Amino acid sequence: MRGILLALALAAAAFAASSAQAAPPLLLSRSSLIAAGGAAGAAGVVSSNWAGYAVTATTTVPDPNVPPPTDGSPPATITQAADFTSVTGTWIEPKATCTRDSGSGAFSAVWVGLGGYVDGSRALEQIGTDADCGRDGTPRYYAWYELVPSPSVPIDLKIRPDDTITTSVNVSATNVLLQIKDRTRRTSFTKSFTVAEPDLGSAEWIVEAPSACNEAGNCRTLPLANFGSVVFTRIATTASGHAGTLTDPTFTATSVQLVPDETTTIFRTDLSSAGATPGEASADGRSFRVDFDPNPSPAP
Repeated sequence: MRGILLALALAAAAFAASSAQAAPPLLLSRSSLIAAGGAAGAAGVVSSNWAGYAVTATTTVPDPNVPPPTDGSPPATITQAADFTSVTGTWIEPKATCTRDSGSGAFSAVWVGLGGYVDGSRALEQIGTDADCGRDGTPRYYAWYELVPSPSVPIDLKIRPDDTITTSVNVSATNVLLQIKDRTRRTSFTKSFTVAEPDLGSAEWIVEAPSACNEAGNCRTLPLANFGSVVFTRIATTASGHAGTLTDPTFTATSVQLVPDETTTIFRTDLSSAGATPGEASADGRSFRVDFDPNPSPAP
């Protein structure tokens, strides 16, 4: 089971308020991977809120605990996790299929990010878009970024279904550069941040059922909106100076299937059986598809 990240997020307070039943204040969060009960299968892993691909890698470096040899022989080495410093991906903003009287609403987030996947992770740098449904059946589309454990922040960028979206995260030491481009509208957002300890242990391309958190930090996964399908294209990432894609033999790419867990759903009256399933990566590793699945079952 992977590490769980539970972080408070802001993400359009007015919409969240109109989409939630009477309860303590709730804030959207897009940061946890596999909750208790997550399982591994032949095709990858199962998550209660993520669907897509995560990539990890290792690298060989000199052993700092062994003095360099003086006879010209190769130095002693150790294997450690590679640092992912760049990730990018492109998608067409999906159109949410919404219905009236949908309880607290339904939500879907599409993003790329660094970190948040490996055991013990406590940070995640991500940027993406949402296609959500209000309780009255009104769809809503917007962009956001999140630097876990800080709250997520909505981006003042108009997003509509069928827009071509490209996002990227780039890290140099403690500098994190986030960018999103709406290629259809020829608009963009770029911002640089200083993060004391960014997580560089993985790169991800994900469709997510966001979580709702109260002010005490208690979080539950929200129902997944019917987003239809999302195709990630122009996938690329860099780890310890090596650039590659999902099928690069240097990397370990793991598919993640979203199968909801009723114990992590925010309202008992809003239990949703919907999930999402990623397809195979293309031969060049530059693309894959995630499909909404109304009744998913874990891959054997």
